[in-house]
Amino acid sequence: MAVLQHEGTIEILYRDFAMPTGARFTTGYLARPDRIGAYPLVVLLPPLRGITPYVKDLARWLARNRYAVLVPDLTRGAHPGSEASFEDLVAAYRRVRARRAIADIDDALAFAFNDSASWAREGKVGMVGIDVGGRFAITYAAHRQRQVGALCVAYAPLAGDEDRRLKVADALEMLPMPVLGLYGAEDRLVPPEGVDEAQRRNAHGQWILYEGVGHDFLDDDSDSYHRGAASDTFARMLALLKATLG
Repeated sequence: MAVLQHEGTIEILYRDFAMPTGARFTTGYLARPDRIGAYPLVVLLPPLRGITPYVKDLARWLARNRYAVLVPDLTRGAHPGSEASFEDLVAAYRRVRARRAIADIDDALAFAFNDSASWAREGKVGMVGIDVGGRFAITYAAHRQRQVGALCVAYAPLAGDEDRRLKVADALEMLPMPVLGLYGAEDRLVPPEGVDEAQRRNAHGQWILYEGVGHDFLDDDSDSYHRGAASDTFARMLALLKATLG
């Protein structure tokens, strides 16, 4: 495991590793403080393009703020890659059924809580989902309510799953925990009226639209990256986690 010393005042450990998934292992990512102790656990669900550099950056940033972070690959290694077309992403999404995703997240939590090093604090976890990872985060939080203490999603699709048994629209009404949804008002994949509907279905949550911001605004390798929206997202995310997980 590598030691990263230059990204903040708290040294952290981070690495790619083989995460148990079903009856086999797939590559995941782990970041946590390099100090003895058990830390609140955050599960970070990445976009379908995989555990990309900016996803790892976010995991390390959370670790520098005293959280243990697991990033499972819900595609089980079958993600289409950073240059995938929209059609490839849709095909990858259709291969990941909601119940399989829930089971894989359960496996990730079991791995963290049963590790003999005891770096993950028992109790409720934080769920953070980006893009389609946010769709699975919403579904998981709705069906594992006792395990999730806070939910934060960034530009997660809110429609287009009407043929699925577990629909995001229905899950939004099943979330008792604090919820934070962050979207761009110029997002062509998630229109503002969809975010308004999410706020109606999840009235106690905060569903925020950033004016002049599009999709993928957290990805600093994307043309849609927006520094102001990304900075505000990180600040709100950290405030939510601190208020709910400690």
